[in-house]
Amino acid sequence: MNKLLDRKVEEVVSEVGFSGVIQVHHNGTVLHESAHGYSNRSEKLKNTPNTRFGIASGCKVFTAVGIGILVDEGKLSFQTRLEDCLDIDFPHFSKDVTIQHLLTHTSGMPDYFDESVMEDFAELWLERPMYLMQNLKDFLPMFQSREMIFNPGEKFHYNNAGFIVLGLVIEQISGMSFTDFIESKVFAKAGMNHSGYFSLDQLPGDTAIGYIDDKENGTWKSNIYSIPVKGGADGGAFITADDMMKFWNALFGNKLLSKDTTEKLLTPHAESGEDEYYGYGIWIDMQDGNITRQHVMGYDPGVNFHAAVYPNGHKVVITSNQSDGAYDIMLAIEEVIS
Repeated sequence: MNKLLDRKVEEVVSEVGFSGVIQVHHNGTVLHESAHGYSNRSEKLKNTPNTRFGIASGCKVFTAVGIGILVDEGKLSFQTRLEDCLDIDFPHFSKDVTIQHLLTHTSGMPDYFDESVMEDFAELWLERPMYLMQNLKDFLPMFQSREMIFNPGEKFHYNNAGFIVLGLVIEQISGMSFTDFIESKVFAKAGMNHSGYFSLDQLPGDTAIGYIDDKENGTWKSNIYSIPVKGGADGGAFITADDMMKFWNALFGNKLLSKDTTEKLLTPHAESGEDEYYGYGIWIDMQDGNITRQHVMGYDPGVNFHAAVYPNGHKVVITSNQSDGAYDIMLAIEEVIS
């Protein structure tokens, strides 16, 4: 299988001009690991297996685990109402919004970036400088006083602001900044020693710069003016592929949360599409009532990321510092491992 997998990956890497790192494991054994492209195009610095990459919304699952930690500590429950655990006024939000609604994108609260309306995340920063977005509370003016878009629990509607609010809940209950909480309670516990929420203007070594390609004229630019200067509860952490594998192992091994809480996080709660569901911060694909894939993904200008766990023991992590390509790689890998 390894040679077939290597050939398939190389074929698609060449087709899409992939830049990033690819890892495939099976029951703890490395089946494939490769690095492609440049972490810094200007200096011709190549990506390596140790390169850190932004993962955009791929880190919503870290926020969900953070909430799960507080649940295990008895400080709140998944059915706790938002107004009972966060001292911030949302004048038009329903009093029935719960933590579970927020975790499953079923709260009905307005989003600061509605992906069904806006295509380009960079559009948000035309009037609001991205370099000012350094803390979770900085996002509040973008949605805090807006009206609900549907009643809590009525349907699934992907919502970034809901995870900002979950981060604010973590900050209030723990007394720590969100990023400090996740880095110390999740990353450190999972052995993710090379991951963190880094500011774009203070990136550590071995960190890939995100690139936005204009394929029409062959030019490119970095994404430093296209995403918030520092990531938070809805996205923007930096990880290595190896650290993401460590996270999968820790999560599915019940090392981060109790067995009961882990099962709740990994259980389908909301139907997002045909044979597609959402747990707590994680996508779940099903067929004939059986789970076929549990996965996370992230897309920002200059960032795309996919990571998945399969029932047959395979785990896949694909990090990239371009705006696309990771999904094509994942589909190619699935052709071999399924």
